[in-house]
Amino acid sequence: MTPKERIEYLRKTLNHHSMLYYVYDSPEISDYEYDMMYAELLRLEEENPQFFDAASPTQRVGGTALDKFEKFTHTVPLNSLSDVFSYDEISAFIERVKKELGYIPKFSVEPKIDGLSVALIYENGRFVRGATRGDGNVGEDVTQNLRTISSIPLVLNEPLSLTVRGEVFMPRSSFAELNRIREEAGDDLLANPRNAAAGSLRQLDPRIAAERKLDIFIFNLQSGDIGQKAVSHTEILKRLGELGLKTLPKRICTDDTDKIIEHIKHIASERDILPYDIDGIVIKADDLSVRAILGEGTNTPKWAVAYKYPPEQKNTKLLDISLSLGRTGVLTPTAILSPVRLAGTTVSRASLHNIDIIRERDIRIGDTVTVQKAGDIIPEVVCSIPSLRDGSEIPFAMPDTCPSCGGAVTRDTGADGDEGAAYRCGNPKCPAQLSRNIAHFVSKAAMNIDGLGPQIIDQLLGASLISDVSDLYALTVEDLIPLERMGEKSAQNLVNAVSASKTAGLARLIYALGIRQIGEVAAAVLADEYKTIDALIAAPLEELCSIRDIGEITARNVREYFSNPENIAIIERIKSYGIVTETEDKTPTSAKLDGYTFVITGTLPSLSRDEATALIKDNGGKVTSSVSKKTDYLLCGEDAGSKLTKARELGITVISEEQLREML
Repeated sequence: MTPKERIEYLRKTLNHHSMLYYVYDSPEISDYEYDMMYAELLRLEEENPQFFDAASPTQRVGGTALDKFEKFTHTVPLNSLSDVFSYDEISAFIERVKKELGYIPKFSVEPKIDGLSVALIYENGRFVRGATRGDGNVGEDVTQNLRTISSIPLVLNEPLSLTVRGEVFMPRSSFAELNRIREEAGDDLLANPRNAAAGSLRQLDPRIAAERKLDIFIFNLQSGDIGQKAVSHTEILKRLGELGLKTLPKRICTDDTDKIIEHIKHIASERDILPYDIDGIVIKADDLSVRAILGEGTNTPKWAVAYKYPPEQKNTKLLDISLSLGRTGVLTPTAILSPVRLAGTTVSRASLHNIDIIRERDIRIGDTVTVQKAGDIIPEVVCSIPSLRDGSEIPFAMPDTCPSCGGAVTRDTGADGDEGAAYRCGNPKCPAQLSRNIAHFVSKAAMNIDGLGPQIIDQLLGASLISDVSDLYALTVEDLIPLERMGEKSAQNLVNAVSASKTAGLARLIYALGIRQIGEVAAAVLADEYKTIDALIAAPLEELCSIRDIGEITARNVREYFSNPENIAIIERIKSYGIVTETEDKTPTSAKLDGYTFVITGTLPSLSRDEATALIKDNGGKVTSSVSKKTDYLLCGEDAGSKLTKARELGITVISEEQLREML
């Protein structure tokens, strides 16, 4: 056998066994035998580079790191589905279909995998490109990272050209291992497998994506040839499985409404033991001719709905209530729980929001409480269970003094004079506040000082090298070298990053100051309005109230901040170090968007939020933070939230990044 023949044999054999292992879950050889063949192939390919093939199993992680992802336009849109939240709504959907057709057709009832939707493109049986859903029309080309997923065959069993849609997810075991590694490294833990999968697939370095051990289920044929005529979704999935694609499990096909609901309940009972997360069940007409008759709505098909499971709830013991201190001095109560498995992760802490919530729900230390994940992400205490009390439970009260500095704690007052929800430490020198204020000041969206994380900030404070943000600009390499894990090169890099932040601009500086309720958009509005920090400092309350996106409470927060002599002193010291505190009057490059007001939501395919804002402003448009009747367009990306809902309610035109570019 020649080297070329041996290479081709090994590639074909390894692809076959990889498919058996990752797709069909029926391995025929041991890991050792596979590894030996893989090592031989790797050696032969190195010795014979003229036989390189991108579809070789050795090339799953063959690409170099990218600078950015290129945008990709889907030839067939990756549409979303209408959501339903009750069995009554499912029955109503089926009745609508029956009314349209005169009978109830068969429906495919399948799990809704909680992951990231992608399109995979095969040409002559070879995987050539893959992209994220994006806004349904335009996504990102993530081919290199998709190649690292072992359950995606690089070569199909037949040389066919087709595009399929699937859901990339992170198995629970991979998620647990990833968080274990992050915890050991002192990094923040990831919230859930879905976010972890989305972040992994958008890594610019495919080697990092490969380490995350992602998986995929294919659930739709978008276009192309499957080698036979199919009249139903069931037939298509069966055929895609024969071609070597990993299709959706736990699926039934029925025209019985009761069986549909029974299957939904059955899958719900198994959610805890599934190796992957699901957030609902998809119910879609199985017969392709039925789909054609029912047709498509504006953004969703009329032949399918997605039933969303209510948040999973569990009972556990409330061991204690701790207080965390935010950068604005707000004391936030957090429930310390007896660990409980909830929606795919172990939960030991949960939000209690504020004292009013605790009182309304009569939550006491020692109670048995019901917990859930809001949006399947953030753990929260839903209620207490008074019937399980034994008399040892302790009511909770907010302290009179700050647990960090001992300063006085006061309750906020609203603009109408009523009590607010927040309790706040009023000491601006409070150590806990100071650390978080500095962390906010140096964050990416603010002054963007790379390399200055919470641990280094705490070291700087502990060594009395800084007492507020202005002191950062006086740091020298000699100051930094004695810090733990800080060599001369790292110290120089940090000093350089601090120096580079001086030109961040007025909008970033205003945001970095940490004024209550002043986010990135409001900071940009104030910078546009006043042009200099001195003009903003002198702005009267009435004038601030008249500015778009700046309400009365926000305006009062601005005046309160700049009425504090200590804050003014910090700003004067910042100015003395040469930080830019003015903004240039930038003339728009065109007036194509003049008179139009935009709101941005979700993750855009190729533009960051800042880049999209700049693009709109450069062409004469305005960008605001909230949807209202004055909004002309909602620029919408993937994972849009409440802004999209409100825009639809108000009849606001929703556009994609591609449509924005067409307007220009």
